Amino acid sequence: MVWKEVGSWSGRGNAQTETFTSDTGGFRVRWETRNETRPGAGALKVIFRSGDSGRPIMEAVDARGVGRDEEEIADLVRWYYLTIESANVDWTVSVDERLRGHVPR
Repeated sequence: MVWKEVGSWSGRGNAQTETFTSDTGGFRVRWETRNETRPGAGALKVIFRSGDSGRPIMEAVDARGVGRDEEEIADLVRWYYLTIESANVDWTVSVDERLRGHVPR
């Protein structure tokens, strides 16, 4: 299995990404929060939405405080975009698509 970068975003506060398509429906979401305004006040939520209708498809991240993690999620082949909701933290979110294949040496 190999990973192809879809996009990477960072900021503070809420954001919406551009649309992107999936050929496989499998994703890896990596996120990090830092610079929390006050301990325990930080929050980050990342939702995959339908690029056609805007409806929520799946929640990828729901985190509190400062931290980092990686999640693998899967859905259908379709157009997506992300909504990123955050409070009291700086954040970075990246999405890679899971592809079949191998990395040449």
